[in-house]
Amino acid sequence: MIEFYHVYKQYVKSQFALSDVSFSIEKGEFLFLTGASGAGKTTLLKLIFKEELPGKGQILIDSENTNLIPQKKLFKLRRKLGIVFQDFKLLNNRTIYENIAVPLLVRGIRRPTIDSSVNDALALVGLTHRKHYIPAHVSGGEQQRVAIARAIVANPKILLADEPTGNLDTELSIEIFKLFERINANGITVLIATHDDHLMQLFPRRVLKLDKGKLISH
Repeated sequence: MIEFYHVYKQYVKSQFALSDVSFSIEKGEFLFLTGASGAGKTTLLKLIFKEELPGKGQILIDSENTNLIPQKKLFKLRRKLGIVFQDFKLLNNRTIYENIAVPLLVRGIRRPTIDSSVNDALALVGLTHRKHYIPAHVSGGEQQRVAIARAIVANPKILLADEPTGNLDTELSIEIFKLFERINANGITVLIATHDDHLMQLFPRRVLKLDKGKLISH
């Protein structure tokens, strides 16, 4: 599902953000990506959805070499991916329903299908009662659930989350991780970047650990 072969990424000559990183993730896995701040977690995620390009090495997503995907066909790769950011990236002038519908609208999906898919996503994250609110009028935990619903509304094969509980307290963080478990149970591969050792202990899964750009555990 996700394969890295001897991947390097360098932003400045004197330092590698990632150095000779190789691993594979199977379809349907749920795992963590961890390491100290600056270890390379966000860079690795950006390489998966091709916001960044590797300096050396190959990355395969669903058996397709991302190095060979032209810019005009990049949307096909990204349709396989759902992405959850730490800062939510919600549209504050749109309702929760409208925020979740965005990925479907840009694909030209018909309105009845959008309505059904958004309502299913709202039910999954427990926010049906908030669908007509704007993000500023719900809590931080609810905003994160909106971001997760938006990420999975189009049924991606892979869900990537970058420090999804970094701004939440422990109780809310546990609820978010339980939500990721339910999403994974539906067959979606889940990769979560986190530095929260306590949550990784509560939800034991395989761990990819980075240290100064090197993969030291996988």
